[in-house]
Amino acid sequence: MLKKEPSFNVLGSALESCSHEPLTGFFRDGHCNTCAEDQGSHTVCAVMTAEFLAYSKYVGNDLSTPRPEFGFAGLKPGDQWCLCAARFLQAHDEGCAPKVNLAATHRSALDIVRLPVLEQNAFDAKT
Repeated sequence: MLKKEPSFNVLGSALESCSHEPLTGFFRDGHCNTCAEDQGSHTVCAVMTAEFLAYSKYVGNDLSTPRPEFGFAGLKPGDQWCLCAARFLQAHDEGCAPKVNLAATHRSALDIVRLPVLEQNAFDAKT
């Protein structure tokens, strides 16, 4: 049985939900929870942008094309998704990182991405 790590976000409080529509997370529970078996560290709650989706497809991880055989409708700009921390950092380094919902980003993301980098890309729902 998989053992989840404690559900805390990068801000030090309880991990908030990332998305239930589309349903995301390593555990498909709507949260960016993780465990030792989550080799990709799906811990960054990313807010998709057209630029990031195009970049992700270009580097071999097509998140926008529907895959009905897996019950996946494809992501579109504005959708939130538990993204691999290393992919987020790669996109950041290339200048096309998606926005980040810090309250829904698991603290384990900090093992790969420094907090200032996440904060620099923080999603502001007011804009």
